[in-house]
Amino acid sequence: MNELLLGLLSAWLSTNQVLAASNAVARATGIAVPVVNPADPVEQEYQRLLAADDDAQAEVDEWIKEAEGKPDHPGALTLNARIRQRFDEVEAGYTDFLRRHPNHTRARLAYASLLGDLGRFDESVVQMERARELDPENPVPWNNLADHFSHFGPARKCIEYFARAVELAPQEPLYRANLATAVAVFRADAREIYDLPDDQAVLRKALALYRDARTLRPSDFKLATDLAQLYYMLPVPAATNDTSRARADALIEEGLQAWRDAEKLARDDLDRQGVAIHMARLAGMYGRYDEARKLLEAVSHPGLADMKARVARGIEHREKAAAGPQ
Repeated sequence: MNELLLGLLSAWLSTNQVLAASNAVARATGIAVPVVNPADPVEQEYQRLLAADDDAQAEVDEWIKEAEGKPDHPGALTLNARIRQRFDEVEAGYTDFLRRHPNHTRARLAYASLLGDLGRFDESVVQMERARELDPENPVPWNNLADHFSHFGPARKCIEYFARAVELAPQEPLYRANLATAVAVFRADAREIYDLPDDQAVLRKALALYRDARTLRPSDFKLATDLAQLYYMLPVPAATNDTSRARADALIEEGLQAWRDAEKLARDDLDRQGVAIHMARLAGMYGRYDEARKLLEAVSHPGLADMKARVARGIEHREKAAAGPQ
């Protein structure tokens, strides 16, 4: 199931998790990687460390798959011990390398990633902080530390460190998207940091950051859907007069347009129908019940049947509640 469809079943925080800029993410997102000499013996040793780390991760993944659902399988009985032993070998490689090359920032970040995977978060932070001290103009340690703070606090540091990553790499959309998510999730801290009057202003700040990220990567479907999902959190003003009704209508149209923009970037029919479900859900939240039902009529993919039914029930419930006692 793709990320867009998972968003229909999960809370905001889980569908918009901030991303750590690991070496793999750096390659995938175009984050600048330092120019190095591939013939340098230190660089070659470092690359062997990364390869050994990747091999261990892949091997452990296979062990876990083999033991899954088979508690009496011989491999399952020794699984934890084998995993510890396998990663101990990788960790020994990192510690030996860093003993001889203590100022190697990328090795410290890679070691921090391993420690985080092993649940040794305090030790991971030590390595990331050391990498940040060694290369304070490198956005990656700031981003990765912000990711840690997003899970364990403090939230204020999460926002501040993501913001610093944006300052250091203003052309990298990943950092702006991460900051946007942090601002939307940690609204109380964002209000203080940016001196904003209320949650509505905070969410508008997050929207602006997402739009900046989209400008840098306009063809990114996932980024477009992340922006559009933010409209679930924006309350519609009560339409008590012509002015407030116009504001409410403008917000409703703005949210639906965000989903239309995402639909243009859909990679396949499943994406397109997933967007239709989101639009139906949003239209239902905004009281446009007939429009919501019409959008759902276009959803025919069997993999979306349960989600379609859930959203349809939600629309029906909202419409009955709005109508009041019969």
